[in-house]
Amino acid sequence: MSIIKEFKEFAMRGNVIDLAVGVVIGGAFATIVKSLVEDIIMPPIGLMLGNVDFSNLFLVLKDGSKLAGPYVSLAAAKQAGAVTLNFGLFANALVNFLIVAFAIFIAVKAINRLKREAPAESPGPSQGECPYCLSPVALQASRCPHCTSMLENGSTSKP
Repeated sequence: MSIIKEFKEFAMRGNVIDLAVGVVIGGAFATIVKSLVEDIIMPPIGLMLGNVDFSNLFLVLKDGSKLAGPYVSLAAAKQAGAVTLNFGLFANALVNFLIVAFAIFIAVKAINRLKREAPAESPGPSQGECPYCLSPVALQASRCPHCTSMLENGSTSKP
């Protein structure tokens, strides 16, 4: 029974719940970024490079046992059992990574900006001037250390 209780305490800690929420949001964000790369960013780049479909850029390392190449698409090559080097999918994954890394960088930068403490206010002056000899005197002093004049609290003038 104590193991269940310990697990419940562990799972209900704020950090674990925050981590779980972060993982769920991260998974959803990754899906959005994948769609952004595959459906929005890479098609115009492929069009500019002469109608290249990055998801179908591959190099056949070994023909398939079911059907010999050439293969029209990566799916056809995989169906035939060919061994392929999928550099187009790697390019998509690289763009995905760069977008996610940049988004995380921006988020961390914004969080750090919010966490920065406001500059501490400088403390008020700790010394004033003796009204008689104009020497520096601590504000709390009752007698001037230079001319030995009696000072009433607050009778020193601030510089």
